[in-house]
Amino acid sequence: MPTLGLNHYNLRAPRLLMEELRSFYCDVVGLIHGARPPFGSFGYWLYAGGQPILHLSEARPGEPPGTGAVSTFDHAAFTCCGRTDFERKLTGLGIAFTTARVPGTTQVQLFIRDPAGNGVELNFATEDA
Repeated sequence: MPTLGLNHYNLRAPRLLMEELRSFYCDVVGLIHGARPPFGSFGYWLYAGGQPILHLSEARPGEPPGTGAVSTFDHAAFTCCGRTDFERKLTGLGIAFTTARVPGTTQVQLFIRDPAGNGVELNFATEDA
C-alpha cells in the first residue's frame, strides 16, 4: 500500500497571523484561495494546480502553538516558473531571499520565510525558468 503523494499541509495560527499567511501565500507565492468544507472552525484552503495544498486553520484563543513536540520542520517547497519575475517581485516587496542550485540538476531554488517564520522554497526547473 504505497503512499501516492503529499495531499496538503496545515498551518494553525491566531486569526490575525492567519490573515497575514493567507495574503503571503496568495500574493507572494501565488496560491489561490478556494473552496473549503464548512468545518466548525474558521480557515482557508489555498490551491495550486486545482488542488488544495495548504490549509490555514484558526487557533483557538489561548491554544498553545503546535503539540509541544520539538519541530524538525524546515520548509515547504513549491514548484514554480518565472524565476526572474519572482525575484523582481520579492525584491520589490522587500522580502529577503537566498538562491541555491541543486547539484547535478538544472534546478534553482529561492528560499524565503513566511510571516510566521516558516521556511518556503520556490523551486524552478532550470536557471531561467
